[in-house]
This record gives sequence, C-alpha cells and structure tokens, in this order.
Amino acid sequence: MAFALVRYIPDNLHIGFMRGRRWSFTLSAVLSIISVVAALTFGFNLGIDFKGGTLLEVQSASGPPDLAALRTKLLGLGFGDVQIQEFGGPTDLLIRIEATADPQKTVEQVRAALGSDFSFRRVETIGPTVSQELVQGSTIAVLLGILSILAYLWFRFEWQFAVAAVITTLHDLVVTVGFFAVFQIDFDLTSIAAILTIIGYSVNDTVVIYDRIRDMLRRYKKMPIDELLDSSLNATFSRTLIVAATTFLATLSLYFFGGEVLRAFSMAMLFGVIIGTYSSIFIAAPLLIYFGVRTRASIAAAEKAAPAQEKVKA
Repeated sequence: MAFALVRYIPDNLHIGFMRGRRWSFTLSAVLSIISVVAALTFGFNLGIDFKGGTLLEVQSASGPPDLAALRTKLLGLGFGDVQIQEFGGPTDLLIRIEATADPQKTVEQVRAALGSDFSFRRVETIGPTVSQELVQGSTIAVLLGILSILAYLWFRFEWQFAVAAVITTLHDLVVTVGFFAVFQIDFDLTSIAAILTIIGYSVNDTVVIYDRIRDMLRRYKKMPIDELLDSSLNATFSRTLIVAATTFLATLSLYFFGGEVLRAFSMAMLFGVIIGTYSSIFIAAPLLIYFGVRTRASIAAAEKAAPAQEKVKA
C-alpha cells in the first residue's frame, strides 16, 4: 500500500526574493543602527560572570515567599544591588548580589538574615579578576569563530561568498547583541553560548544556500544572476523554512520548560533563529550581486555594452 508524501511547501515556488533586496538592506541597516545605539545608551544587564558578585540558589521551606519583603530585608544589609527572581518553582529563588569586599562574609550575612526558613542549594562567587578574564575569553571566542568561518568559506567557495557570509554573520551578531541591550536580558556566559550557537546556525543555513547557488552557476551559465539567485533560494526555501520552524519549536519548549537558568539562552535562540533565517535569504544571497558574482550571460552583456558606451563617449 503506497502512501502519498505530504508536501507542506510546493516545489514550484517562484518568489522574487531579489526584488526586495533594497528593502531588506534598509531594514538591516536600521536594525543595526538601533542595536548599536541601544548598546551604547542602555548598556548590558551583565550577570555575575562578567561583573563579579555572588549567586545564591535558595528554597523556601514555608511556601512561596514575599519577594518584595525579602528584597527589602537584603537591601538593608548594605550590599548594594540585590536581584531576586523565581527559579523553577514558586519556592525556589535566585539571589544575585553585586561584588563585595568579602564574599564569604556576604554569604554568612545572607544566611543569618534568611534564617531557617530557607535552605541553600547553590552558592557561586566570582571575583572581578575572574570576570575580566571571562570577558576577554568570550570576546576572543567570538572573534575566532568569525575568522574560522571566513577561512572555511574562502577555502570552500570563492572569496565573494566568504566575505558576504562574514558580513551576514556580523549583521546577526550586532542585531542579537542589540536584542540583549534593548530588552536588558541577563548577559552572561550562557548568552555568549547562545550567540555562538546563533552564528553557527546562520552560517550552516547560508552554506546550504551557497551550495545551491554555486551548483546553479555551473549548470545555468546563461541565466541572469538575479534570476539564478531567486531560483536557488526557491529551491532551498522548503528546507530553510522547515529547519527554522522545527528549531524554533524546540527552542520554544526550552523557553517554557527549561527553567530560569536557560531563560536568557532560549530567548536569544528564539530571536536568533528568526534573524539567522532572514539574513541567510535576504542578506547573504543578495550581497553576491554587489560583490560581482556573475554568470556568463551577464559578463557577455557587460562586454557587449562596453564598446557601445565608448562610441557614445567618442
């Protein structure tokens, strides 16, 4: 008994992606500017990984606590900035305290203030020296990732593909960092992991599209470049959309059921899947036109037009 295959997206798509490239470039420029301005204006909600401090995971033994009263009690100890949020269940809390001169004494004071009503499940302390090293290490990791992408794509494709992919990657990086700045999401080592994951996802999607473009450049040497890019994108659109949708749904479940620790990571990934899919289609492919990736038909047309232009000038 034969079963018909279910096709959610038709095979014979004819979407004119290249017709909207000016709008997509304008949108990306606006998003990039907003991201840079937000980062410079609002800054980042740095976690203790990057600014140092103490993180305590506690559990209430007498039911859901009054967060406002608890925050007032801890602020009265004179630590400075104190952040309290639910972690997992209503009785589980994460307490973040900014860096102090004596972290061990800080933990002892918190234990005394909370008393026997709370049990301590985890205590983490990061000093300013360690946090500075983490900032430097994270920056180096992101830069090395981008340089590795450039080297790999330069080896696998022509230089135009490599440069276009790196520009697309930088676009995703800037917009994602702006997302953290605008919504003041906790920015810590988990966020760096999310950014690197987004970069990898976007590059993987871009490489699949570039593979099809390169294949069609060899097969259809008389096709104009904008039509060839449209055909390549339409041929891979079903794969791109299905992968993006399944990744988004998996990350959405992580956001709702992964707990507070993974909340920032999953939020960044949800945004990253959208922006990575968008950039692969509307940034990475159209950039090839401006970098001179052309078919024989466009080259011949340019050579034919050159003598005519010289006659007009004469």
